[in-house]
Amino acid sequence: MDFDNGAALGSAAADFLRAHLIRPGVRDGVSLQPGLTEAELSSVEESLGFEFADDHRAMLAEVLPTGGSWPDWRNDDVEELRHRAAWPVDGVLFDVQENSFWHQSWGERPSDDAEAVDQARAHLATVPQMIPVYLHRCLPAGRGSFGNPVLSMYQTDIIYYGVDLLDYVAREFYVRDQDRPLRHPKPIPFWDDLL
Repeated sequence: MDFDNGAALGSAAADFLRAHLIRPGVRDGVSLQPGLTEAELSSVEESLGFEFADDHRAMLAEVLPTGGSWPDWRNDDVEELRHRAAWPVDGVLFDVQENSFWHQSWGERPSDDAEAVDQARAHLATVPQMIPVYLHRCLPAGRGSFGNPVLSMYQTDIIYYGVDLLDYVAREFYVRDQDRPLRHPKPIPFWDDLL
């Protein structure tokens, strides 16, 4: 089933989590809390300087998974959430510093590692911000967007984990939705180059 808006896609992901997440052996220590209110969502976005994608926002408005490796957008410390939101960029910067990573679109790599990190940080400030969904699985931020792929991100080792939020939760929690045709995920500038 294809979705023509983020609210429907996020709602379907929330329905899936309610139906499948809290089962013995799926994810111990995880619970589903009431969804975030509009005021709570806006507070998180304002505090952390990003806007959730429409599907991610809709899912979190219906159900808030907590425990395990889910970010608790309601109760976690703002600095912890900020650290988690910075994880994708920090991972790339680590590889610039420690593993000589350099993206071809950035031009010539400076010979000084500190200068290379500074230049990489400036380039990364222009790419879509990736927001954690679960563990190090991330979805692009941005109000007005939905249906983007979820990526598993560990430094510059990045793979698709789902073509969209619903596909991701179905795959992560070991239930395949046979009614959803496989299709190529939407592109994400810069991050797709690292796949």
